[in-house]
Amino acid sequence: VQLVESGGGLVQPGGSLRLSCAASGFIFGTASMSWVRQVPGKGLEWVSRITGDGLKTYYVDSVKGRFLISRDNAKNTLYLQLSSAKTEDTATYYCQRDSNAQRGQGTQVTVSS
Repeated sequence: VQLVESGGGLVQPGGSLRLSCAASGFIFGTASMSWVRQVPGKGLEWVSRITGDGLKTYYVDSVKGRFLISRDNAKNTLYLQLSSAKTEDTATYYCQRDSNAQRGQGTQVTVSS
């Protein structure tokens, strides 16, 4: 089982970024998946979740209306579109397979001018 995040980087406040997570080694199309993030010195914060069929999505209040989670089951890939980025979105972002909380190595997002 492997989860590989990519797409992080430096973005200005108000800007946008799209994170990707390539999944392999399990049946991705039926797996509930989440994005979580972590700031150094703090615990993991759940950000968003999407059901296996992609029909239902959930968000933490602080990102509602700004982030969009999606998935392409044909490509075994999970996405997180960040928009209207804020400095407090700065963190390492991980994709997570919800059934066993397995996560990838993470991708760093820095929101700064």
